[in-house]
Amino acid sequence: MKTVPVILAGGTGLRLWPLSRKSRPKQFLPLTSDFSMLQETLLRLKGLDTLEPILICNDEHRFMAAEQLREIDIRAQILLEPVGRNTAPAIALAALQAEKTYAEPVVLLVLAADHAIQNLEVFQQAVRNAAEEAAAGQLVTFGIVPTYAATGYGYIKAGASRSQVAHDVEEFVEKPDASTAETFLASGDYYWNSGMFAFQAERFLAELGVHREDILTVCQQAMDEATVDLDFIRIPAERFAACPSDSIDYAVMEKTRHASMVPMDAGWSDVGNWSALRELKSKDAQGNDCHGDVWLETSENNSIYATQRLVAGVGIKDLIIVETDDAVLVAHQSESESIKVLVNRLKQAGRSESDLHKEVFRPWGKYVSLVEGSRFQVKRITVKPGASLSLQKHYHRAEHWVVVSGTAQVVRGTETFMVTENESTYIPCGEIHRLHNPGCIDLELIEVQSGSYLGEDDIVRIETCQS
Repeated sequence: MKTVPVILAGGTGLRLWPLSRKSRPKQFLPLTSDFSMLQETLLRLKGLDTLEPILICNDEHRFMAAEQLREIDIRAQILLEPVGRNTAPAIALAALQAEKTYAEPVVLLVLAADHAIQNLEVFQQAVRNAAEEAAAGQLVTFGIVPTYAATGYGYIKAGASRSQVAHDVEEFVEKPDASTAETFLASGDYYWNSGMFAFQAERFLAELGVHREDILTVCQQAMDEATVDLDFIRIPAERFAACPSDSIDYAVMEKTRHASMVPMDAGWSDVGNWSALRELKSKDAQGNDCHGDVWLETSENNSIYATQRLVAGVGIKDLIIVETDDAVLVAHQSESESIKVLVNRLKQAGRSESDLHKEVFRPWGKYVSLVEGSRFQVKRITVKPGASLSLQKHYHRAEHWVVVSGTAQVVRGTETFMVTENESTYIPCGEIHRLHNPGCIDLELIEVQSGSYLGEDDIVRIETCQS
């Protein structure tokens, strides 16, 4: 029976703020290697006999997801969730899409896009073991062999052995307190709940229909009304918004009589906060793990992440310091979990830094806001080869474009002309215009906007963008 990977790429990763934010959460960031965590998740499937993956992500992240797949030359069916409804509905959508795509029954391998796994060989063998169990009709969860008495994970209690590689699931347990976690660790019967699963698509849907028919019904209706938009499968927002929100654990796994567990000891981490990320990093002789331009003197046991500027420390200890282009976090290592509370306060105060990065992705490329004033704004714009912005005009601003790399084809009113490196052009207020990259390398330009209103909603699109 063939296996279809299902990659869950929702979530915001608030505890890794300010690097991870709603507009670009941790699954799209290169936290453990030169690849993003999403890319790492897909790349570790190489060597397994799998079909084309199904990727589920938020609508606002669709261009990042598609671009990151393109970078590693992997194709996938991309389902766009208009609103988050937790894992049970998301997996139901994927199962329904798999049934629509494949005539024969398939096993779904459900993986989170933001987990780290250090031992590839052990992981892949566990996947093969789980696929065999799933082909036999079981709903399989992966239990992580615990390495310490964690209070931040749920647990699975192993029941009777089904084979040399699988157990019945006796019980799912919520996150325990410290003393209970110590008891779990000492018993040897409890495993961390990884949030990874394997089961036949039709088997999961049948169990969902038994235990949460309301979720299944809405998901079936949503998939019946889904539309194809470029490389994406759009789920209708109004229909899916009516779906109850529930996790796969609560909706199915804790209720089914067919749950089994495959143990895995592969150096797994959910990279849930800065302390968890620190465990995966190499450290210097003083226990510091540093990324970027970092200089330390008489400092120990710090985690420092610099993205734009030099970060220097003298006599500091046990700190988390994260520098980005618009925010700096300083926290004690012991307060890693509290960062989420701080981000929620920023959100309540209306601070854009709680959710948004300065770098914004679009189907044609991306832009970064460099400088903002009361009547001007400066952006760095990157247009991918062959891509175009929409034909548009602005009522309240004019634009000056300076090409610094590549070649731009510009439509301005009735004119069409080329602008090459070290050349510039001017778009008057109210003038119809379009920017296109006809070359084979990225087009980089500096845009200076000036006018009485510079909001992104001052755009009248005459034709949509092309890519």
